[in-house]
Amino acid sequence: MILRENKYNMLELGAILAGILQGIFEWLPISSEGVISLFSHFFIKGVNSVDFSLVLHFGTLFAVLIYFFRDWINVLLYKNRFLFWFLAISTLVSLILGFFVYKLINNLLVGNFLLLITGIGLLLTSFFQRKKIRIEINEKKLAVFVGILQGLAVIPGLSRSGSTIFGLSFGKFSPSEILKISYMMSVPVVFASSLYFYLKEPNLFSFSLEALFFSFLTGILTLHFLMKISSKINFSKFTFIFGILCILGALFGLVL
Repeated sequence: MILRENKYNMLELGAILAGILQGIFEWLPISSEGVISLFSHFFIKGVNSVDFSLVLHFGTLFAVLIYFFRDWINVLLYKNRFLFWFLAISTLVSLILGFFVYKLINNLLVGNFLLLITGIGLLLTSFFQRKKIRIEINEKKLAVFVGILQGLAVIPGLSRSGSTIFGLSFGKFSPSEILKISYMMSVPVVFASSLYFYLKEPNLFSFSLEALFFSFLTGILTLHFLMKISSKINFSKFTFIFGILCILGALFGLVL
């Protein structure tokens, strides 16, 4: 009885730690799915590590909904027309491309390679910003471009946030606006993918409410911290930091 109770407590603790990791890494240009899958493989036995990592995205989804509540109201009421159409176009592109990519490919090395390219791209963007070399894409083309990058993020190892932050750096946005749009873009895509996996495997979301809660709680705290930091650093430093994180994430994935 004691051994069984200890086993349950360890499983519960592992789920809570996984939720905390999700709340941190979801916003960074390092594949949170890869981190959670790796952690779950070693510390949460008897659970499909990839499926569990997908469940935890539901917790951070609510963090984005609540943190950017006013922005969502403006989008839904069509008061912010730019953000409404940007999210609509990028989401449509992401869902169509992401579905076909998901069906065609499941290669971790490809994802890490693309993440490495994203990191190099961000470092180049940082260099261009420091040298006052402007590379800008108009809003509609940018929405399609960023939607494509988000759709490709279904490839294991490729960070959604890293890809979209890189794409949004070609627009006329401040660092805080880049983060806000990148994180808001995740909501409709994560919701659609969660619904797809729920219909595919109904028991997927029944494992741990504690993990979802800590995913949400840590997610909203980390989100608040990053938004505060982004408003205090210049764009060149901002893209440089995320570029380095992308490269480190890619190397971490390739080594493991």
